[in-house]
Amino acid sequence: MASQGFDNTGLGTSEGGTSPGSHEREDTDGSVYQLLDGPSDVQRGVLQALGATQILNGIVILALGVFLGSLQYLSHQFRHVFFFTFYTGYPFWGAVFFISSGSLTVAAGRKPTRSLMENSFGMNIASATVAFVGTVFLSVHLALNTEEFKSCQSSHSPDLCICLGSSSNGLVSLMLILTLLELAVTISVSVMWCLGNISGSRKAISSPSKSAESGIPPDGSDSENPNTQLQVTTE
Repeated sequence: MASQGFDNTGLGTSEGGTSPGSHEREDTDGSVYQLLDGPSDVQRGVLQALGATQILNGIVILALGVFLGSLQYLSHQFRHVFFFTFYTGYPFWGAVFFISSGSLTVAAGRKPTRSLMENSFGMNIASATVAFVGTVFLSVHLALNTEEFKSCQSSHSPDLCICLGSSSNGLVSLMLILTLLELAVTISVSVMWCLGNISGSRKAISSPSKSAESGIPPDGSDSENPNTQLQVTTE
């Protein structure tokens, strides 16, 4: 009596449902995207908190820019220097970038899919660039205000000059602090995304190597499983 065995892994897969390998692909390409090693609830909470901070920064910077622009109607003599940031438009287009990136970050925290994380990552990179440009504008504004303060005593209305300069310095200083905070937040979100990608790549590389060492195929099929093997006996 002779026996001949035929491996029928595909049959076992169709009868027993999807293989573990297919579940791994669904986790990678589907709904949930793991950021870092650790509790997922904590990671989502951190993302939502960072996104809310970005939205709040954008709203406050927009409000400060509107208030700074309204001061120019008090006098037309000093507006070219004391309202430099307002004329660059940074409080408006900067706020749009910050609110948009914050909204995407909050959405990625609630449902961290790969598409949302990629969009949030790209928007945060753009917001970091905008925050850097805004930091330059605000620093130049403060430097110009310092020089203009020296000529306030020789102006026609020194009291108004000092009042406008002080108000402008205060508003611009607040915007500078919020811009630096925004820059730190966008960098933090981008670092979390990059570390999550590195961690996912290492897991993808280590899983096939461990399966090869143990003699088990990467898809989790077992040649000794009676459900995946046909035994044909002939005489």
